[in-house]
This record gives sequence, structure tokens and C-alpha cells, in this order.
Amino acid sequence: MLDLTPAERKILKSLNTPSKIQDFLNRLPFNFEQDGEGLMSPRRVLKAGRAHCFEGALLAAAALWLQGHKPLLMDFKTLPIDEEHVVALFKENGYWGAISKTNHAILRYRDAIYKNPRELALSYFNEYFDFKTGQKTLRSYSAPFDLSRLGEEWVTASEDLWVVDKLLDKSPHF
Repeated sequence: MLDLTPAERKILKSLNTPSKIQDFLNRLPFNFEQDGEGLMSPRRVLKAGRAHCFEGALLAAAALWLQGHKPLLMDFKTLPIDEEHVVALFKENGYWGAISKTNHAILRYRDAIYKNPRELALSYFNEYFDFKTGQKTLRSYSAPFDLSRLGEEWVTASEDLWVVDKLLDKSPHF
């Protein structure tokens, strides 16, 4: 499973709990895309040593997949004045949690304590607001998006994964 190099497999296999994956993402510098917008695969993130939220979610999903979890994402849509966000989802003991790469500590990791994806998504609601007006900016969240339905190529792709972005955008949102 997964066409990873031995070094890549060793890194991802060592991230054998959601909290270890989160710790790894926290240590990666944020990808500010100074060379232009991109959407790197987990392989490219490991090589570059940096990631933005979507790239971090993809890497987390790949690591979770190697541990036997489904590689699931959740997308958050906001008003245009705010930044959208993507997290990797996991389930432990029947409860949902999330792994997140962000510059904002409040949008990071969620322990697996939520009964369903909706409840987990709502835990982010109060964190999305316009600092100037106080207006809430989170508008919708996606159903869990299973990356395994796309095959394995997204884990090691050398090109940007805009197709994944488009599919996630088109997936059901609530």
C-alpha cells in the first residue's frame, strides 16, 4: 500500500497516533507560498519541510491511512474576508477528532470526543470571526471526504493536487 520510499514510510509510520501526527505538523514551518500558490502531496511536503493547512491535512490523512484509519478530510467554508480551512478527521472509540495545520492555535487539534462530524465542525464555529466587527465568518463544513476513493496517487503526486481541492469544494457541505 502506498508507493512510498523507505524513508517516507518510516516517517509516516512513526506518526502512529493522531497526537504524534499533530506534533509533527506543529514542528513544520507554515508554507506561505512565496513562490506562488500550490497544493503539495504528502511526499512533496516531506521533501519541502513545510505545509499550509490543506497540505498538512493531506499529510495527516496519509499517516492515518497507514495506521488503518480512513484518509478523511473536512473542509470549512467562510465569508470572503476570512480564510477557509481543511482538517484531517479521525475516529477513536466511536468519537471524532481532527488534526490541523494552522498558524492559529485555536484552529488546531481536536481530541476524539465529538459524537459526529457536525458536532466536531461546530467546535470551530466560535473561532471564525472578523476581528474588526465580531461577525461570525464560518458558513459551512463538508461531510467527511474519503481520499481513498481517489486511489493512492495523491500521496506521492509530483504535481499540485488542485483536482483534490476541486472535488472537496464540490462535495456536500452543510
